Amino acid sequence: MTPELDRETVLNAYGRWAPVYDLVFGRVFRTGRRLAVAAAEQTGKHILEVGVGTGLSLGGYAATSSVFGVDISAPMLAKAQERVDKLRLAHVAGLAVMDAEHLAFPDASFDVVVAQYVITAVPHPERALDEFARVLRPGGEIVITSRIGAEKGIRGAIENWLMPVVSRLGFRTEFAWERYLRWIAEVPAMRLVSRYPIPPLGHFSLIRIAKTWDC
Repeated sequence: MTPELDRETVLNAYGRWAPVYDLVFGRVFRTGRRLAVAAAEQTGKHILEVGVGTGLSLGGYAATSSVFGVDISAPMLAKAQERVDKLRLAHVAGLAVMDAEHLAFPDASFDVVVAQYVITAVPHPERALDEFARVLRPGGEIVITSRIGAEKGIRGAIENWLMPVVSRLGFRTEFAWERYLRWIAEVPAMRLVSRYPIPPLGHFSLIRIAKTWDC
């Protein structure tokens, strides 16, 4: 069993990432951000982006959308606010420091919950997924971009071996597709819509999970 992340480690790591995050990850994850925004806007206009970080994706949403962004890291969120102010993004309804595992919104508040490169960076991923489902209205979707870990083989062994090192950077290398499938199977009214591979390296996916009306 590989070690799990803890909240303080994540907070400290993303506090350090904040000044250089755009430079390091801006271009690498650009395709994933674009696809996630497009998928979200196919479903609805009231959008929650969890783990909004420095707000790299906020300018990609249409002016007709209403987007609320949350992140556990205040330094990352300060960068997002700078971006909103600089670009005058009137469709951004608000930004708030918030834990993905404890969202301060009523049930069924949003048409879409977007989580880009977040699931592998929270201490308890299934708790975060539970919260996404709770604040999502029936008929809405959770849109996730995430690295999918190997379930076995050499890559799986390497990912488990690297986990103690990369966890200090604020994320985990191992997160098998089976964990998503198991969560979907165990949570009433959630169903898998699609999984689509995205760059880089073929290790990442765009995942869409719908909340049915019979809940």
